[in-house]
Amino acid sequence: MNSVTSKCLILLVTVLILRALMFPSFPGFERIEWSNLVYIRTPLLNFDFGIRKDKFLVAPQIVWGLNNQKIAFARACLTARRLNRTLLMPSLSASLFYKEIDLLQPISFDKIFQFEKFNTLCRGFVRLGHYSDVLNRTEVLEMEKGSGRRWTVERDLSQLKEHGKGSFDDHEVIQIVGKNPFLWHDHWPLKDYARIFECLYLTEEIAKEVDRVVSRIRAVGRKITGNTQAVEIQKNITNDGPSFEPLPYVAVHMRIEIDWMIHCKKLERRLNASQICSDKKEIVERVRNIAGLKTPVVVYLAVADKLLNNSSILEGWEDGFVPFEKKKLGVDGIYKKYPYLIQSAIDYEVCLRADTFVGNSFSTFSSLIVLERTQKMIRMNGTNLCGENVRWPSYAYNIPGTSNGPKRWVTNMSESNLQSISYGTNHISC
Repeated sequence: MNSVTSKCLILLVTVLILRALMFPSFPGFERIEWSNLVYIRTPLLNFDFGIRKDKFLVAPQIVWGLNNQKIAFARACLTARRLNRTLLMPSLSASLFYKEIDLLQPISFDKIFQFEKFNTLCRGFVRLGHYSDVLNRTEVLEMEKGSGRRWTVERDLSQLKEHGKGSFDDHEVIQIVGKNPFLWHDHWPLKDYARIFECLYLTEEIAKEVDRVVSRIRAVGRKITGNTQAVEIQKNITNDGPSFEPLPYVAVHMRIEIDWMIHCKKLERRLNASQICSDKKEIVERVRNIAGLKTPVVVYLAVADKLLNNSSILEGWEDGFVPFEKKKLGVDGIYKKYPYLIQSAIDYEVCLRADTFVGNSFSTFSSLIVLERTQKMIRMNGTNLCGENVRWPSYAYNIPGTSNGPKRWVTNMSESNLQSISYGTNHISC
């Protein structure tokens, strides 16, 4: 009996050692990697599946504005996930040309966002790959996206299912041809998009430029609040040094340029709605009427470059509200170094970091910022997201709220698709 017991103990110890060597654990999840498969078990995220490293998807060049491109990128990622494939790093567009394809100025994804960090944060959900990972570039299967009214959501989903099995799935690379991914049919809930957006981090170079702009805004805030003793308000002293609370600022995404006003007026007529367009006077009045906003305060105006020479956007704010745009702030030189896409990415992050954000609920730029701010509030264990004293509040100036201020705005994370983010809505959660 002693001999049998000893053998059993030795066998058990051997099995445990082999398991530790072959299947190491990581904080928050268990990861097992084979040569062509990454398999992750994450009970907290409720998924248990493999992401193949030897099967790839290629998407068309991603175009239009920054946030349309982010949505298109996320949709391409989710399409690759549906086909259980690695998405080959797509090409974005540095310029804002809509029709002149030769003027789109393609720019690599990793010139804007951190490639490795994206894969680390989205591990087990979606995966990006390099073209150098492909072994056979000659036998590529083309999958053409249909268009028009006859190409329904059901037909699109059926096509995806068909290409995820059998002889279609045998191909190492599937290349989707046709329209921009932003225009592909949407088959995924909003929370799946949010999961991908959380993995997008700007490159260190661009992030440093954002820091410079935000630091300049807060420096102006020190002057107008009379706080000349310190750069920031000291909260406490720790062994690691002082801990500071940054001086607050308000960011307003002001859409009043002529082409936007023409577009939104047409949209109001088509939708038979009246809460889409807001002129400068209405925006200023509603921002001034935000309940509980402490003044004096810096108001950063995120506006189109064509409005930078229009001094009227800085007028009419009255005492307590000190408006700045990038030119008056003295940071326009930072923006001018870069193409449109990076300029927009900097402004997006400046608005995202604001203590209070005010935008238009029919703007994709504003809507994605509110989505990320809502996610941030949820991560901070926020329960009453529409409460009075919440951190990182957001508002929609095109919808009237209390005391003729802007309507409080959080994203409804239970939406079944990204329709309200992509095309706007006046039905906001608060």
